[in-house]
Amino acid sequence: MARPKQPLLSRDLIARTALALVDQHGSEGASIRRVAARLGVNPTSLYHHVPDRAALVEDVRALVSASIDSEPLRTMAWEDGLRAWARSYRAAFARHPRTVPLLMSTRSSTPVVLNAYEYFAVAAEGVGWSSRDVLPLLTAFESFVIGSVLDMSGPPVMFDPSGQEQALPRFAAAFETLSDEDPQDPVATRAFELGLRMLIDSSRPTPV
Repeated sequence: MARPKQPLLSRDLIARTALALVDQHGSEGASIRRVAARLGVNPTSLYHHVPDRAALVEDVRALVSASIDSEPLRTMAWEDGLRAWARSYRAAFARHPRTVPLLMSTRSSTPVVLNAYEYFAVAAEGVGWSSRDVLPLLTAFESFVIGSVLDMSGPPVMFDPSGQEQALPRFAAAFETLSDEDPQDPVATRAFELGLRMLIDSSRPTPV
């Protein structure tokens, strides 16, 4: 039997194609039309597998989030679990930084994400946080992690005081220390680890 000229469509193939397009083009890559064109099929063919663009975006979210290891939140001590989860979270999105604006524009309903949030909620309440504080606490960590991903995806150094040393002596001296760092990652990872440590150090509720 002759092999089909186009790949057999599946929801997984459609999602992976969309992710590749987002990696290449940003949020505009997550369109039914673009995905269909990449797969060489009519856009209507995709609707047999994916009901609409919102579902396509959630499938992309699930692919990216699948590599986040949320098990430490369930199996490790609170601080250790937070550290491992946050590092895994950052690494997952660092591989696909252009998905961030897309995924931050819609609500999340994909089980792989919500299951991780359940682990977070259970662990947070286990060390004394109230149910009312769980979402602000989670948002604080996610804002920090996603911010670090965006920092990684920009220029290695976002500032340059060269020529202004006399007016900015202390900042210029701090900037000069970057010459001893990895030129591809002089600040972002150190800043992430420093900020993560600060967050984790204050990750238990203050006794009343």
